[in-house]
Parts: sequence; C-alpha cells; structure tokens
Amino acid sequence: MKTAVEELSPTRVKLTVEVPFEELEPSLQAAYKKVAQQVRVPGFRPGKVPARIIEQRFGRAVVLEETLNDALPKLYGQAVDEIDLFPVSTPDIEVTRIDDGAQVEFTAEVDIRPAFDVPDYTGAEIVVDPAEVSDADIDAQLEGLRQRFATLTGVERPAGRGDYVVMDLRAEIDGKNLEEQQAADVSYEVGAGSVLQGLDDALEGLGAGEERTFSTTLVGGENAGEEADVIINVKSVKEKVLPELDDEFAQLASEFDTLEELRGSIREQARRNKLIDQVVQAREKAVEALLDSIDIPLPESALKAELDARKHNLEHQIQESGLSKEAYFRLYQTTEEERFAEFEENSALALKSGFVLDKIVKAEDIGVSEQELTNFVVRRAQQLGVAPNTLAQHLADNDQLTLAMMEIVREKAKTVVGDAAKVTDTEGNEVDLKAIYAELNPEQDGAPETVPAP
Repeated sequence: MKTAVEELSPTRVKLTVEVPFEELEPSLQAAYKKVAQQVRVPGFRPGKVPARIIEQRFGRAVVLEETLNDALPKLYGQAVDEIDLFPVSTPDIEVTRIDDGAQVEFTAEVDIRPAFDVPDYTGAEIVVDPAEVSDADIDAQLEGLRQRFATLTGVERPAGRGDYVVMDLRAEIDGKNLEEQQAADVSYEVGAGSVLQGLDDALEGLGAGEERTFSTTLVGGENAGEEADVIINVKSVKEKVLPELDDEFAQLASEFDTLEELRGSIREQARRNKLIDQVVQAREKAVEALLDSIDIPLPESALKAELDARKHNLEHQIQESGLSKEAYFRLYQTTEEERFAEFEENSALALKSGFVLDKIVKAEDIGVSEQELTNFVVRRAQQLGVAPNTLAQHLADNDQLTLAMMEIVREKAKTVVGDAAKVTDTEGNEVDLKAIYAELNPEQDGAPETVPAP
C-alpha cells in the first residue's frame, strides 16, 4: 500500500492511497460469503452459492462494492498509522479508481490535530492564594455548621426575609383556574429567589391564614411564558433558630467535647483545603500560561463538535429542569447569548488544552496503570452516586475506557506542567508543591495522581 499526503490547510489533509488488489483478498472472500448468505439461487442452499454463480447472476460490481465497504475503513486506519497522523474528524472517503485484479485507489480528506511544538514551560512564574487560615475562615465554617443544625420554630407574626412558610399556590388566566399550576403544602424560604418572579415580594408581610394575589409570567407547563395571576395562601410561618456556639453544640455537631476542640479540627481541615486549592491553582494556572504562549489553529469540525455537544447538554438540562428557556436563564442570571458566547470560548480552550496536554503525554511517555484506572472509576462512581462496578461495566460496554484513560493521562500532564513552575502566593511566599504532596499524602512518594478531595 502506498500513501501520499496533501496538506489542504494546517488542520486538514487529503490522503491518496493506492492498494494492490492482493491486499483486498481477505475482504474479497468475506464479501463472497456475505453475498452468498443474502441471495437466493435455485439449486443452492443459502451461503453455499459459488463465487462464479454470484458473478454471473448478480455481477462482479456487487462483490466489489461489498469488498470495499469492508476494506476501506481498515486501509484508511492503516494509512493513518503509517504516516503518524492524528485525525479529529470522520474522513470523507472517495474511491477514485478501480483496476479489477490490479489496484484500487481512494482518497480521504480529514481534519487533523495541527503540528506545533510545546515551548519550555520550566520555571513559569505562577501566583496562587495563600494557605494561611484566619479566624474569619473558622467563623465562616462554624456559621455554616450552625445553619445545618438550625431549627424552625412557629411564630405568630407576618413572614419576613429568611423565614420559612408553608403555603398553597394556584394560578389563573382570565379567571380560569390552571390545574397543572396548583401546589399544596409547599415549604419555601422567603427571599430564596424563586424562578416565579414576584413570589418573594408577595410573601413578605403575610401571616398564617392570609392570602395574596400577584401577577407573574409562568415558567413551566403548557402555559409557560404567559402572564397569570398567582394566588398564595400562607398556612404557617416559621423562623430559623440557630444553636448557641458552645461546648454543647460541639458535642451535637461533631465527635468533639468542647468548642475549642471543634475549632481546632476545623482549622486543620481548612488548612488542608487551602493546600489542595494551591495545588489545583498551580496546575491550572501553569497550563493556562502555557496555552497563552502557543498559537494553534483549531480544526473547524472538531470545534463545531465540541460546541454542539455543550449546546446539546444545555438543552437537556433545560428539559430536565421543567422550566421554560427564559425562566431557566433567569434562574442562573444569564442569557442564552451569554451562555453561547461562553461555550464558544470554552470549546476553543478545551480543544487547545487537549492538543497541548496530549503532546506532553507523548513526550513524557505518560501511561495509566491498572490501579490508577481503578481509582478513577471509584472516584467518579462516588461523584455520580453509583456503584464502582456498575460504572466500570458502563464504561466498558460503551467503549469509554479509552476516554477515561485519556482524562487520567491529561491530568497527569497537568501535574508535570504545574510541578515545573515556580509557584509563590500573593504575599510573596514560595510554595513548595512537593512539601504539600508530602503533607497531604504522607504515605505516598511524589506527586499524587490526583489531589485529595477537600
């Protein structure tokens, strides 16, 4: 087989492949067998029709078409491997010549990863947040813990911001009740920011047993986007009562006997979290600095595929939310145009990052051990709330193990780039990543494959 490469652009090539006919022999024999199974010829059992009879009755072209359908994907893959290309799109293949018994020629146009060199990233100056833990950090953690152990107590007064109400809601358009827009015994925190605009203002000042009507735009159901009157009836008002910060609270909220012991534990965990943040920031910022130093043309097809995937995921999220598109974007305080612009920027960045990290993976000969793959599956299963064996089987059944390994080696490449940087914090102190690794993982030698979860 002979392959010629024509560069159509920095990100697209055209392969012209010449194949001696004898290399098609396995596919040719397979084609005869497949056609023999499909046709019916009097006097012959299915699958037992001789090749000469097939050609006489149905023509040589039928067999050649089946032969090429089987052979071309394999021959294309072989050609790509031989000339060391990295395709990033589905090829456009065209058979340009068939000399039956002598030679076949086909062309394949495909987008590829562009050729580029990774500059030296050793010593890149990176600044991260400091790891010092302040009293304010501890107080914030304790306040969050108090919120988790807060109780709700009924009050005989109108509802205000931060109070919880139990209410019934219904909606009307032109006096007609909308059955699907009714809900009973809904618990809601006043001021939480409902997607139903006007609800928080309507609830303020209402006491138990009181009713109020306000106009708003419906956000879900058949009448999404229409103006309606919403009637709310408050059934009860409760205020949040926070526990006192004392030894009794420490015993309630933790395994410690005193508040000081709890504060000490929180301080230790907060420092650990800040060290993890420093590692993550160092790696991400070092990669960002490297990407900023390289100009790489991006294949249009790969960029479009990345962008389309993000848009598809967004559509799925909106459908799953049960909200109208307008309400969904209002809930997240953005617009469709802003989200799409963000997608375009992030798609280009993700594609460029992948190209650069893959280069580093190859240059550093980074691989994946069986234990690393197992650890990855366990961590991802915990995040998704499924059993590790279930996730592992899903990845295997859907040919996604290769993608999982790619994600692992790219993360390891980020570690290589981060470890090569000169890292300081915003106060000018040197940050020793190796010392952080030793503190976070005293039983592990060197950089961890991933930083521990906070």
